[in-house]
Amino acid sequence: MKHFFLLLITLLTTTFLFAQQKQERPEDQIRQYWFVMLMKGPNRTQDSTTAAQIQKGHMANINRLYHEGKLKVAGPFGDGGNWQGIFIFDASAEGCKTKEEMEQLLKTDPAIANGRLVYELKSWYTVPMGSFKSGVPEKKN
Repeated sequence: MKHFFLLLITLLTTTFLFAQQKQERPEDQIRQYWFVMLMKGPNRTQDSTTAAQIQKGHMANINRLYHEGKLKVAGPFGDGGNWQGIFIFDASAEGCKTKEEMEQLLKTDPAIANGRLVYELKSWYTVPMGSFKSGVPEKKN
C-alpha cells in the first residue's frame, strides 16, 4: 500500500509538472539573424570581363555560405536602383555570432571586396522556420 501511494504521488506530481509547462509558441522561439542590405559600391568601373568574374565569384561565395548553413536568404532587386540585393544570415551559425564576425565574413564576397557592392548590416529577428531553420540545408537527390 505504501508503494501504491508513493507511485500515485509521483504520477500526480509528474502530470502536474507537465501540465504547468507552457506549450512553446512561435513568438517564444524568436531568434537573431543578420540582415544585410547590399547597395551599389563606389567601384563599378570594371570592364565587362572583370565585372563578370567578380559576379561569378559573388555567386560562388553565396553558394558556399548557403551550403555551410550560414546564409539563409540571398537575392537581388530587379529595378536597377541603388539597392542591389539582400542577405540574411543565421546569427547562431559558426562565424556569424557577432557583428565583427559578420564584417569579416562579408569581406569574403568578391563584389564587396572589389567595391562593386557596399552593405548595411542590421540585427534582425524572426522565428526559425522554413528557410530560417538552423543548420546545413538538406541535400536533394
